[in-house]
Parts: sequence; C-alpha cells; structure tokens
Amino acid sequence: MTRDELTRLILVECEAWIGTPYCHQASCKGVGCDCLGLLRGLWRFLYGSEPEAMPAYTGDWGETDGGDPLLEAAFRHLLKADSAQPADVVLFRWTDQLPAKHVAVMTASDAFIHACEHSGVTRARLGSHWRRKMAGVFRFPLPAEITMKSDR
Repeated sequence: MTRDELTRLILVECEAWIGTPYCHQASCKGVGCDCLGLLRGLWRFLYGSEPEAMPAYTGDWGETDGGDPLLEAAFRHLLKADSAQPADVVLFRWTDQLPAKHVAVMTASDAFIHACEHSGVTRARLGSHWRRKMAGVFRFPLPAEITMKSDR
C-alpha cells in the first residue's frame, strides 16, 4: 500500500464516521464515540486491532500525574509529521499547562474531522483558534511499518 492509497482510505473511512453521536470512551461508528474513539476506530479499520489496551479515562485524565498520555501514545504508535496534511492526526491541548486531550484527523490543509461532546463526529475549520492549540501532528504508519514495529 502506498502513502496516497492510505491517505484516501483514511479520508473515506473518517467521512463515514460523520454523524456518529458523542459518547465518552466509546468507539463504534454510527453508534457513539469520543475524539479518541474516532482515532481508535480508524486504527482498527486500517490494521485490524488496537495497538494497546485502552484504560478507562475520565474528563480530567492526564491532569493529575503530570504526564501527557495522549501525546506519549501518539509517539509510540504514529509517525511524527512536520506539518498537517490530509489524513494526519492532530493533537490539541486546551491550554499550555494541560496535556493534549483532543484529537482530530485532517481532511484538508485547513479542515479536520473530530468528535465533540455537543455535536458528535463533525467537520471543523482549522482556524487560528485551533492552530494555537496544536500540540502535535502525526501520520498513520503504512501497514508494513506496523509489522516492522511489532517485530522489534
């Protein structure tokens, strides 16, 4: 599979999640998901199973232990990118003092799909408000890169 083929696959599948209602900790297309659940669902679609077990989490996860669990997981399983391209994963932090707690998938240089508490999975514009909150940009690995990682 080429990078272009993977990008097209991600964008088509991500669009298929639009309209999924918001449900904290869920990850089921058309039934319910949160922002991380959207990412988890895309991962399962692409690779068959999630790369690690997802522990239960609350709205304040990551704020009490000083870690940045979402960002740390992104570095473990995704590929760091320099700029946001279609099909890339973008992590956001609400303030500089908090860990990254929101995730979206880019659909264009200025647009993304994400799950919001009040609107479910929806499209949004990557305006200055969102750009200021970006904590990291990552790419899904090609399937062959997943195999190589697990062989290490």
